[in-house]
Amino acid sequence: MIQQAETKIKQIRELKNFTQEYMAQKLGLSTRAYSKIETGETQLTINRLNEISSILEVQPMEVLGFDDKKIFNFYNSSDINNVKNINMPEKLIQQYEETIQSLKEQIQLLKLLQGK
Repeated sequence: MIQQAETKIKQIRELKNFTQEYMAQKLGLSTRAYSKIETGETQLTINRLNEISSILEVQPMEVLGFDDKKIFNFYNSSDINNVKNINMPEKLIQQYEETIQSLKEQIQLLKLLQGK
């Protein structure tokens, strides 16, 4: 059995903004069955680790060696404008961009209304 890999898988999954439902679907499992992997109720095999690593787009050894403290310390100490390669879903990025555009339009409208 692989020790603590379940916790590391969960941390990487959350960093990538993947849901348990998404992971379960990709693995052909029910959400509950996938949840049992992350909680350690189901024993994690090497084959399953390889499948999960592939979905997370990391090497299995990176999962086993993952240290969330290093990641969070890096992001907390870095200039937010220099943070790159965060795997944000395209739909979320699009929503942010649409929200920003809408807010810009609202600001322009308020400026025009104040000028009258």
